[in-house]
Amino acid sequence: LAVRVLAMVLVMGAAVFGNLLVIISVFRFERLRIIANSFIVSLAFADLTVALLVMPFNASQEIAGRWMFGSITCDIFNANDVLFSTASLLHLCCISMDRYIAITDPFHYESKMTKRRVAIMLSCVWGASSLISHVPIHLGLYTTSEHRESTDDSDQCLFVVNKIYGAISSAISFWTPTIVMVFTYKKIYTEARKQEKQIYALTKAAGSSVDNLHRTNGANGARNGSSQVDNARLTQERKKMKREHKAAKTLGIIMGAFLLCWLPFFMWYVTTTMCGDYCQTPPVVVSLLFWVGYFNSALNPLIYAFFNRDFRNAFKRLLCCKRTVC
Repeated sequence: LAVRVLAMVLVMGAAVFGNLLVIISVFRFERLRIIANSFIVSLAFADLTVALLVMPFNASQEIAGRWMFGSITCDIFNANDVLFSTASLLHLCCISMDRYIAITDPFHYESKMTKRRVAIMLSCVWGASSLISHVPIHLGLYTTSEHRESTDDSDQCLFVVNKIYGAISSAISFWTPTIVMVFTYKKIYTEARKQEKQIYALTKAAGSSVDNLHRTNGANGARNGSSQVDNARLTQERKKMKREHKAAKTLGIIMGAFLLCWLPFFMWYVTTTMCGDYCQTPPVVVSLLFWVGYFNSALNPLIYAFFNRDFRNAFKRLLCCKRTVC
């Protein structure tokens, strides 16, 4: 029990600390205040609220061995759990679409991903997440009649769902967004590889052109200057492309981490919903599935720190703000 308590406290602490760091960094440093990071901040907020509003209640039930907060709080807890896990995956879906536009249509990115459009996308994320969580749970549409009748006498907060809600909620919360995200990321990867080959070919051609022009006399100075300008533009394009590709790579790692953490849970969720009492799972396994999913809320800030230079520098400046080396 002591090991489990320590593990839960560490996950909660890391999630709160890391996601606060992400949110503060974006608001504090102008370099991070770009339109694409609106999704990152909203995702960090979802992960932060998981750590503050979901994990403590689950942990208390694990430690005490029973639910101590009543049936109404149980419904709120379950609704928040569904809300924020759904919101996390839908945020990743939005981020994948944002990166797809940035890489496949960079010249029209700013006209397509406006503040208004991003605000609409985020509103849809939170709206859809609320519709699949708080609305059906508080109306009692999510569960079976047997569980509804036994709720008042139970000292356990169990999330027992009927087959219709189980199928619809898992499709909206996980399976459909995952398919969209994997398909989009495959397109991003294919386009990124194609662009890398094109840039490499253009860089090689530009290098050969500059070498040839350097061999000519002063009469060709204007042509040489023009070539240098083109080469400078090419260098800028290459830097921009590398930056977008790194962002896409970070997205891929975040997406992979999310799937590793939540795929086992949703496979169990669908299986037990469909086969009911025939699929009994040991409580310790159920607890592990939940907490592996919660662990994802602590992972994203670590991924930013390792794979995104701008976030890494911002974290360093925040954590050692009074040291001259930072």
